[in-house]
Amino acid sequence: MYIPRRYEEKDREKIYSFIRENGFAILVSIRDGLPIATHIPLLLEKDEAGRELLMGHIAIGNEQKYSLADGTKVLAIFPGPHAYISPRWYTRPNVPTWNYISVHVYGTVKIVEGEELRAALSRLVDQYESGSPQPLRMGDIPEKMLEDNIRGIIGFQISIDDIQAAYKLSQNRDEQSYHQVIDQLQQGDQVSAQVADEMQRRSSQLFKAKDDGEKG
Repeated sequence: MYIPRRYEEKDREKIYSFIRENGFAILVSIRDGLPIATHIPLLLEKDEAGRELLMGHIAIGNEQKYSLADGTKVLAIFPGPHAYISPRWYTRPNVPTWNYISVHVYGTVKIVEGEELRAALSRLVDQYESGSPQPLRMGDIPEKMLEDNIRGIIGFQISIDDIQAAYKLSQNRDEQSYHQVIDQLQQGDQVSAQVADEMQRRSSQLFKAKDDGEKG
């Protein structure tokens, strides 16, 4: 992914937190020389050695299965909030642009089956049921229904080879323009407000770093 240096996020814990909060990803692989992709939830976990990996599954009827095997290289894209930025929000004339957060994870596939797959599915259910007042558990699903559905999927884990994270959030603007962008985004839709919130969280650290750089 093309990331100008000022927009690159390298803090792994921040990136992992983002992946957990934006787990509905786009899984990209190559079949017959062409890219093929599926929108699926991917669960960030750790293996026995403490290394991060992604767990997921696709439907057995999905043709992407032919491009997934042990050792296959894949790309998982985690899109985040994004918003149009008008140049009218700046202190000086400029051109329109877009603010966004996106994480690309490159990794290697290992097919998961049997009890290992069943356990991974249980953890996935627990993750997304955790905020419910009456959370569902895998054991609440009739066993035959569960078995029939498990036979209809292909499970896999992705060991992480590389992570690239872009947080393009007006870091190249002056402080007044930066806060004017935040103000305008806060008046927009929910997604725009999420961009504004992330910009607000970074504000003090960003301009402190700029001030320190100028003093140095």
